[in-house]
Amino acid sequence: MKKAYKILITLGFVLVILILIFLLIKSSRRHREKYPLTAYVNPFIGTDGHGHTFPGATLPFGMVQLSPDTRLTGWDGCSGYHFTDTIIYGFSHTHLSGTGISDYGDILIMPTIGGFRLKSGYIDQNHKTTNGYGSNFDKISEIAHPGYYSVFLKKYQIKAELTATKHCGFHRYIYPRFKQNTNIILDLKHRDKVLSSALYVVNDTEIAGYRISSGWARQQYIYFYAKFSKPIKKYLVALNDSIIGSPKSVTGQNIKAIFYFDNYYNNDTLLIKVGLSAVDTAGAHKNLIAELPDWDFDKTVKKADSVWNSELSKIQIKADSLTKVKFYTALYHTLIAPNIYQDVDGRYRGTDLKIHQDTTFKYYTVFSLWDTYRATHLLYTIIEQHRDVDFIKTFLKQYQYGGKLPMWELAGNYTYTMIGYHAVPVIADAYLKRLKGFDTSMANKALKAMVETANGNRFGLKAYRRFGYIPRNFASASVSRTLEYAFDDWCIAQMALKMQKPQIFKTFIQRAQYWKNVFDPQTKFMRGKIDAMWVSPFDPYQVNQDYTEANAWQYSFYVPQDIATLIKFFGGKQAFDQRLDSLFNADTTLHGLQQPDITGMIGQYAHGNEPSHHLAYMYVFGGQPYKSQKLVRQIMRKFYTTLPNGLIGNEDCGQLSAWYIFSALGFYPVTPCSNRYILGSPEVKQAVIRLENGRKFRIKVLNFGKNNIYVKSVRLNGRLLNTLQIRHRDIVKGGSLVFEMTDKPTNYGSIFPPKTLIYQYLITPAPFAYPTALSFKDMTNVRLGDVDPMAKIYYALDDTTQGFRLYKKPLVIDRTTTVYFYAKAPNKIRSKLQFVRLIKNPSNYRITLKTKYSPRYSAGGDNALIDGIVGGLDFRLGGWQGYEGQNLDAIVDLGKVQTVKSVAIRFLQDTKSWIFMPLQVKFYYSVDGKNFKQFADLKNTVDPHETLPVIKVFEVKKPIRARYIRIFAQNRGTCPSWHIGAGGKCWIFADEIFIK
Repeated sequence: MKKAYKILITLGFVLVILILIFLLIKSSRRHREKYPLTAYVNPFIGTDGHGHTFPGATLPFGMVQLSPDTRLTGWDGCSGYHFTDTIIYGFSHTHLSGTGISDYGDILIMPTIGGFRLKSGYIDQNHKTTNGYGSNFDKISEIAHPGYYSVFLKKYQIKAELTATKHCGFHRYIYPRFKQNTNIILDLKHRDKVLSSALYVVNDTEIAGYRISSGWARQQYIYFYAKFSKPIKKYLVALNDSIIGSPKSVTGQNIKAIFYFDNYYNNDTLLIKVGLSAVDTAGAHKNLIAELPDWDFDKTVKKADSVWNSELSKIQIKADSLTKVKFYTALYHTLIAPNIYQDVDGRYRGTDLKIHQDTTFKYYTVFSLWDTYRATHLLYTIIEQHRDVDFIKTFLKQYQYGGKLPMWELAGNYTYTMIGYHAVPVIADAYLKRLKGFDTSMANKALKAMVETANGNRFGLKAYRRFGYIPRNFASASVSRTLEYAFDDWCIAQMALKMQKPQIFKTFIQRAQYWKNVFDPQTKFMRGKIDAMWVSPFDPYQVNQDYTEANAWQYSFYVPQDIATLIKFFGGKQAFDQRLDSLFNADTTLHGLQQPDITGMIGQYAHGNEPSHHLAYMYVFGGQPYKSQKLVRQIMRKFYTTLPNGLIGNEDCGQLSAWYIFSALGFYPVTPCSNRYILGSPEVKQAVIRLENGRKFRIKVLNFGKNNIYVKSVRLNGRLLNTLQIRHRDIVKGGSLVFEMTDKPTNYGSIFPPKTLIYQYLITPAPFAYPTALSFKDMTNVRLGDVDPMAKIYYALDDTTQGFRLYKKPLVIDRTTTVYFYAKAPNKIRSKLQFVRLIKNPSNYRITLKTKYSPRYSAGGDNALIDGIVGGLDFRLGGWQGYEGQNLDAIVDLGKVQTVKSVAIRFLQDTKSWIFMPLQVKFYYSVDGKNFKQFADLKNTVDPHETLPVIKVFEVKKPIRARYIRIFAQNRGTCPSWHIGAGGKCWIFADEIFIK
């Protein structure tokens, strides 16, 4: 009995222990779940390498990004900060996140001790602080988390802390005790070219002013109003780097000031509140009063943390700590831009640079649409629906003020950067997803703006509509523009269809097929054309003027609206999958233009830049989804880490991060405006998406593990899916998505692959020509072809009024001729009329090039300088022969000794693109081709500081007897010290040699 009793006691004790352990585990789990999500955000991720992010304090979509400036020039200084730098020059209030071009860095404040230093100390790329106000800093002291940044400035022994509200920056500087002359330096000249600026000393604790600058945004307005927690003891102002005393106000282009404060014992802390506005100083003051009414810095930090936690909690995941850091830092980066560009009273500066007021919505700026239309804005349609509608309302206002939808808008300026009209897919996607607030009236205005923007005449659109694609000689990035315009047009068609606008649908669904007109059936690549002729020689590895930050490998799969037809053009699913294999297994070498954006290479896949972002998911459409699953996991693990260089390329205002968020959750929007997401391989164990309608969408991964990267099955709300895609409405109505994973490839989802297909109003693809060159000597053969094997081609020579004949065999051309032709396939719309102009060169000259031109700028090959074809002011159109860092040395053989009356050669200067006139051009003649005598030496007279493109003809009128003419043009070598590309190789661009 006693023994049984002891056993019971023991069992009871064990039971109590087990219950306590269970409660402790449950409590621990509960504690972990309540752990603030901001703890998993590391703002230093992306600040190293080419990520171009910044670590400073900001709020979600806030106007202020208060951050240290450590790098003022260079491509890796776009955000103003680079992790490898050792000097801080101050703390400015505006920064761009992950862009590929520099701007912002407005209203720089630097705490110092001692006298007035007028220079930052920055010298070129050397980061020196000789006699400057910049300071080295204790790297280990840097702390950054959402809404807060801190660092210790070693030069002055000052602890700097920063936080922010939407419109305001809040500084806290702790000076060393007992030090005199503690001060603040304000630099209004910092970074960009200043057009105008002003400083007003309002009283002994308040200052205000403005700065109008020119950078990427050609006319950016920023106003500020600042308050100090201590009275100003004295101050000095410098204008044009000369101290002018202590005026109450000053205007100019180079204003700096120093404000001195007493540093009492136990009162070594100085607080500064700075309100910003793009409207006026009164607006900045209102913003400051509304958002920072008191001096409680710590409370502001806590509030910023709370705001960020609220935003980040819209997606809650279960994963290991490293994955959480990657995920929530990525989510953080997607929520930095666009930025509010409207004051608390509703006033804002529009794209007409005038002041407007509207309190019915929020007006924003910084739209990196070429990047963010692909995934970032689609993420907003899930977790930021109301804000995304405000983005679209902003687009429509920008259209109203500026006459066009934005493609890269910055601070009220159209920057005209990148290609496409990608406000269109953002608008259409939101409308098709029925976002609340997108009513009929707004939809009608939006469709009108979209159609009118697409019917504009800028950036090759006129040629695009005329030919059904953009020839290289009509606009740069001709292939990329054609493909991206075609996708944007498909989005217009989808919105028009939904709105029951049949004529608009018909027009734009035909234009959505224009991608077919740059697909070469022989090489199976998207290729450039000059007129209707394929550009030759062709190298798919070459980055050149036909593509935007990419090459033919990356862009040849960019048809998200018509993937089924693309697969057909490749020769079927098996051939398509083999071509994808070739892409991912190709040599990683890039030829031609050295493009730093093209990073993160897997074969010729480049994850560091946006044209590749959909490619890893394309195997799903070809029926081999397990390959996509493997690739997606590989990309997430290899190109996203928790280190400062943990982003493989430019973050681009959230796009690189949005790719990771979607992929980590297990799905990705390959085709915006389709309302479909393609399923991949999730990197999180569980996730809950909290929706604005109060519902939740849950994701769960069974058999989750490091090696279990393949999908065995997927169930949506308990129903087994037979295809690897879900719809947008499946998410927003709430429910559950359950993945079952395995460590071995499966064929799940391969029988019924997703597809996109255009099947209405099918066009006949534009036919193309295969002459050997546009210029010929005696005669040339012209072959005509078409992607559609059923198409018949009709042609006419020179005169189209006499009718067209059926093309049956290659055309023999023996005179200067324009060949017009079109194609018509059964039950399809006739192609656009094409033409190719073939020029018979009247001379029998031959040319020998003793120096080699760049293959990117061949102008047609070795005979380009004597082919009778001349280039225009835009070098990107391919009419010029380019020589990088070397001289031009050419010998023209006239065939026999004869009298030469004049010799001339044309050159182009476009210094913005590193293209300069030759320093001098020397002319030589010879009878035998061995012994040359100089007969002219012409010096360049074109000012190298001229920023607009210039064409100059170097001509010699001097009768000589010769068979050979030699022309030597001396390259400048390297860009001069004043040039943005100082030290880099100069180009000379030559065109036609004229000999009479």
